[in-house]
Amino acid sequence: MPFHAEPLRANKEIDIDLEHSVAAQKFPDIRAVLEGNRWWSRKVTEEQPEVWAEQVKGQAPNFLWIGCADSRVPEVTIMARKPGEVFVQRNVANQFQPQDDASQALLNYAIMNVGVCHVIVVGHTGCGGCIAAYDLPAPKQNEEFCDPSTPLTRFLDPIIRLKHSLPEGSDVNDLIRENVKMSVRNVVDSPTIQNAWELARKGEFRKVYVHGWLYDLSTGLLIDLNITQGPEPIVLDSDKPKVNGTA
Repeated sequence: MPFHAEPLRANKEIDIDLEHSVAAQKFPDIRAVLEGNRWWSRKVTEEQPEVWAEQVKGQAPNFLWIGCADSRVPEVTIMARKPGEVFVQRNVANQFQPQDDASQALLNYAIMNVGVCHVIVVGHTGCGGCIAAYDLPAPKQNEEFCDPSTPLTRFLDPIIRLKHSLPEGSDVNDLIRENVKMSVRNVVDSPTIQNAWELARKGEFRKVYVHGWLYDLSTGLLIDLNITQGPEPIVLDSDKPKVNGTA
């Protein structure tokens, strides 16, 4: 979407000199980050001098990544993408909750304004949110939340309930995969996706697809769980019927 970014105007609050940054002077780790940013900016400018002019013109990412806030799962890095190519929502345990206005608003903006074609829910091995939910007790009958005492347990409530609905003997990796599937279902059932698909079937909107993936921390690989859904059934070219030797 071509939302042009206006250049920053010089004033007393806009100063790139780290010697004038209170935080950089006080905290070595903050200074290291800001120095790293300067190095990165110079490197990109040298290798791709046109990139900043393109960035300010606007964004048109093809992907919406709904992932976990875990620091080991940086979407742009592991997808080998560049800035401007991935729209992002991250939270504890890669959840898309139907009642969450922030998630619904982001999805709607991504599809209706930004131009995203692929919504990807991505879980990962070793997910702390799922591990925590796995160990929590089942909710009592007619209890609104499994444990309403903290924001975290309230947010994990759907995963806690999911865990206690799984077959006996299911392990935490089963819960991690099922949690991805649950969020995929929630995305698919959202008003934004249902409306987009209805319009796509009438030829009035582009086709949008919803995918579920798993990131393996032990290998760095993204794994497709093969639960992709779109406005029509997904049929591979190799699966199409052949007539007289041709597809």
